[in-house]
Amino acid sequence: QVQLVESGGGLVQAGGSLRLSCAASGRTFTMAWCRQSPGRERECVATITRAATNSNYADSVKGRFALSKDNRRNTLDLHMSNLRSEDTAVYYCASTNTWTGLTFNPSDYDYWGQGTQVTVSS
Repeated sequence: QVQLVESGGGLVQAGGSLRLSCAASGRTFTMAWCRQSPGRERECVATITRAATNSNYADSVKGRFALSKDNRRNTLDLHMSNLRSEDTAVYYCASTNTWTGLTFNPSDYDYWGQGTQVTVSS
């Protein structure tokens, strides 16, 4: 069983930066950071393979968000910069339970953290 614990959320002004961290226990495979804001469906914005050899980003965050994965510590960080008000959401760390390619589909992920709130003030 995989457990994921997020940290690092908070309130930041537009244009600012924030780093989210996900600490995993157990064996993870493809991982992602996904987000959900009120009234909207959950969307995955950044995904990375188990070995961290490949990653991909949603167009909405490309060039502003970056993943860093430490397989020794079993952590996955999301570095967010140039934040916008539309980035406000609860951010979740997620993992599949088997070998999977990069995917932005939340339904492909089997394990989820409890989420951490990110609020960007304009």
